Amino acid sequence: MPKKAQTMVLEAFNEPLVARELDIPKLEAGQVLVRITAAGICGSDVHMWTGKDPRTPRPMILGHEGVGEVVDVEGAKRSVEGQPLRAGQAILWNRGVVCGKCYWCTRAGQPGLCPDRWVYGIHRSIREPTYLNGCYSEYIVLDAETDVFTIPQEVDPAVLVPASCSGATMAHGIELCPPSAGDVVVVQGPGPLGIFAVAFAREKGASEIVVIGGTPDRLQDRERLEMCRTMGATTVLNRRAFRIEERRQQVLDRTDGRGADLVIDAVGHPEVIREGIALTRRGGTYLSVGAGAPVGTVELDIYRDLEVKNLRLQGVWVSHTKHTKQAMDLILGDPERFGELVTHRFPLEDATDALRVVQARKAVKAVLMPG
Repeated sequence: MPKKAQTMVLEAFNEPLVARELDIPKLEAGQVLVRITAAGICGSDVHMWTGKDPRTPRPMILGHEGVGEVVDVEGAKRSVEGQPLRAGQAILWNRGVVCGKCYWCTRAGQPGLCPDRWVYGIHRSIREPTYLNGCYSEYIVLDAETDVFTIPQEVDPAVLVPASCSGATMAHGIELCPPSAGDVVVVQGPGPLGIFAVAFAREKGASEIVVIGGTPDRLQDRERLEMCRTMGATTVLNRRAFRIEERRQQVLDRTDGRGADLVIDAVGHPEVIREGIALTRRGGTYLSVGAGAPVGTVELDIYRDLEVKNLRLQGVWVSHTKHTKQAMDLILGDPERFGELVTHRFPLEDATDALRVVQARKAVKAVLMPG
């Protein structure tokens, strides 16, 4: 059994992560020691690294998107499929752990809103048990209440990393506001969230999927838009090549002047949200998924924007186990296509470089490959 774990620790905002060797604690009942095989770099990690997220208990190991291999299990622990976990199994886990007892976990059926919910790589420092609480590490210790999925051994673990966060969060949004067959859907933002929005909308039978985002002078943004096209987008509009009035006209032209049935914000910026509401038809739905940290406010005309349009305005916060499962299944249905999202891979010790690449929007999905 390993005694130590190499980790990359956030100690100071906007400074390089610090390589630290930490003791692997003795497991308690139901806990699982996992060797990390792939850890995703999320935009939320960048927010935490730069001090823009209020949930940052330093010193801490970042990383809430993880795939790994079971090393040891203390006592009995089963996967969500009911299989006993054993050493050597490839697994993915739900990033959030909830109490299972509160109003939201029981009566409301909304465990993602549990007031006591905590997330690996976000809420706990290296001073709190189980100490190895994030995925920028060789090993992680999973709490006994963590929901665990077994995954095929032959699948590249990096491909499944986005299921933990962007995939699961968008699955939650689509569950709340599912497009109907034949609907016109507009997706604002061609990053991982937006790419999953396109894939889920196509799965639900949307007839037209319009993606807005990118800049004409950045190769990476053009690649993101093209990736959306391969996922099922019928039209991609570079927001720097088309003025806001032209983008609106493009949507109106595809909807007989009505506007889109469903518009999905996968950016989380006030200016984007204002444009998106204007693109939504009377009686349509605006779904905001993109804001993972405080981003400011949006001014709305209550009468014209909401009441007269009979608009459904839906926010989305995080996800839960069933949404992670839905995202996993979507990826496993075509792992080669979803593998195109992983544009950058880094060794664990280059975690700071990986954060910088994501911050500069040079990657669609960057992944750490410990070991």
